[in-house]
Amino acid sequence: MSSSATATRTLALEKFGTLPRLGQRALPAPRPGHALVRVAAATVAHLDLNVLDGQFGILPELPFIPGTQGSGHVVASDRHPEGALVRLRGEGLGLSRDGAWAEHALVPDAAVEVMPEGTDPALACIYFSPVGTAWAAVHSIAQVQPGERVLVTGASGAVGAVAVQLATRADAEVIGAVGRPAKLPHVPGVAEALLASDLSEKALGGKVDVLIDTVGGQVLHNALALVRPRGRAALLGYTAGRELTLDLADFFLADVSLLPVNMISRSQEVAPDVLRLLPDLSSGALSLPYERYEMDALAEAVERLRTGTAVGKIVLDMGDTE
Repeated sequence: MSSSATATRTLALEKFGTLPRLGQRALPAPRPGHALVRVAAATVAHLDLNVLDGQFGILPELPFIPGTQGSGHVVASDRHPEGALVRLRGEGLGLSRDGAWAEHALVPDAAVEVMPEGTDPALACIYFSPVGTAWAAVHSIAQVQPGERVLVTGASGAVGAVAVQLATRADAEVIGAVGRPAKLPHVPGVAEALLASDLSEKALGGKVDVLIDTVGGQVLHNALALVRPRGRAALLGYTAGRELTLDLADFFLADVSLLPVNMISRSQEVAPDVLRLLPDLSSGALSLPYERYEMDALAEAVERLRTGTAVGKIVLDMGDTE
C-alpha cells in the first residue's frame, strides 16, 4: 500500500435485497486494539447472503460493508506483526460491523489470527469453517470407524468434499452423493459418486453405517432410510430445505441417531485439529474446492451461490498481491 493512499475500494450495501455497490471510501484510521489489514481475499457465503437480503437476526445500519470472513496482510497494529498474513473472522465482522468486502478493513484484534507463513490467502480465509465442520462430523460427532460404510450428501461442496476425504482417511468406505450430474466429476476420487436422485439400498449395495448430510430437506429424508439400525446421521446443513418431518413410529423402528453438528459450540474444540490439517491443504494432499472472483464480478459469484451451481466455497480476490 502506498503511504499516500487515502481511499480504499469497497463493496457497500446501500439497500437490503440488493447487491453491494463497488465504490470508494476513506481509508480507515488505525486505532488501539484493532488491526488495519490490506485484505487479500474474502468469502461469499450463505450467511453473507442473509445479510444482503435483510434476513439476519441483527441487521446492520446502512450503508454497510458485508463479508464475514477474509484474510490479508497487516498494515498497522499494536499487537500483530506488520506484513503478517492473518485470517479475519468473528467479533461481528460483516454482521454488526463493517466486514471484509473491501481492500482495507479495520478489525478488532480478537478477530485476527496470524496464519502460518506461506499459506495461500484464499485458503486462509475459507479453510476453517468447512474443514472444522467436516472434522467434527467425521470424528467428534459420527465417530467414523475403520471398515464402516459412509454416505456423504453434497459431496462436491466444500464441507462434503472434505468429509469424504477425512472419512476415507479414517479407513471407511465412502459414497458421495450430489444433486446435479455436472457435479459428479467434482466428488473426490476416493469415493464412489452417485446422484442423490439415484440413491437406493440396491445402488449402495446395502445400507450404510453413517450418513453425513450437508444439504437437509428431502435429500436428508430419503437418505435416512438408507442407514442401518443403530447407525448414525450427522446433520450439517439445510441448503435443500430447513424442515424434516418424521413419523415417530418409523423413526423409533429405524433406530438411527440424529446428531446435529453445531459449530458455534465446537469451533474451539476442533481448532487444534483443523490447524494440523493446514499443511495438507496447502500441499494439496487434502483438497478444498473453491471458485475465485474479482470484486467487480460479485453478481456472478452471488448468482452461482444462490443457484447451487458453485463448486465448493466462493472467494473474492480483493487485490492484495503482497
